[in-house]
Amino acid sequence: MCLILFAHRVHPDYPLVLAANRDEFLDRPTAPVGFWSANPDILAGRDLVGGGTWLGVKRNGRWAALTNVREPSFHADNAPSRGAVISAFLESGLGPDEFAGALQDRVVELNGFNLLLGATEKLTFVSNRGPDPGKPVHWSEVVGPGVHGLSNATLDTPWPKVERGRRALEAHLLESEPEPEALLDLLADETAAPDLDLPDTGVGLELERALSPARIRLPHYGTRSSTVLLVSTDGHVTFFERTWPRRGGVPETRRYRFRIQTT
Repeated sequence: MCLILFAHRVHPDYPLVLAANRDEFLDRPTAPVGFWSANPDILAGRDLVGGGTWLGVKRNGRWAALTNVREPSFHADNAPSRGAVISAFLESGLGPDEFAGALQDRVVELNGFNLLLGATEKLTFVSNRGPDPGKPVHWSEVVGPGVHGLSNATLDTPWPKVERGRRALEAHLLESEPEPEALLDLLADETAAPDLDLPDTGVGLELERALSPARIRLPHYGTRSSTVLLVSTDGHVTFFERTWPRRGGVPETRRYRFRIQTT
């Protein structure tokens, strides 16, 4: 994922409201969201190159989502898949904090990542990057209640798309119950940020500008899918995924709803 907006323990009926965009190269093979045949308790899309995923939820209510850290000068092409970390968490019996701690031994081998790990009302953020670009660290923290945003820097870094998205999510929750179609429309915002507000991540001004909207559209790279994940206090999970066609056309939306299984 390259943009994750979420309200954690804010809405009285939905302890989790999450809206996220996955940005990726258009030609990278990908399977759309579905229950995995090898583990039918996991609902997620699948990266058919690395074998992992960018966002997934399990029938017991565990969920995880990941963004890459934008650091083009420090990317290793032969590094293991970061998406496999989500699969490992969903398949493990470890809690978010325990799993975050277990990642300490892997911070050096993986390219930069940010990871959200959720179970019931617990939520942990973990990253292998800190203030020094390209320098591996192990950093985790419990995420407190609030409306948060995560892109390709650390949690709540005020990039324009993060701040714009957070404000839009806050306004939506003040006006109505979480509505998946409205949240998907929020993720389709193509407003570019003013140049003076852009971060400097080492990719040049023109590309920073093109990467600044919530939904990215470039010839070979862009927003491949948009996801809404809702977890209600009565134990229901709602999962919507809108897949954007690689070369234009009508997007396809897949919808799932199930009750959390505690045993």
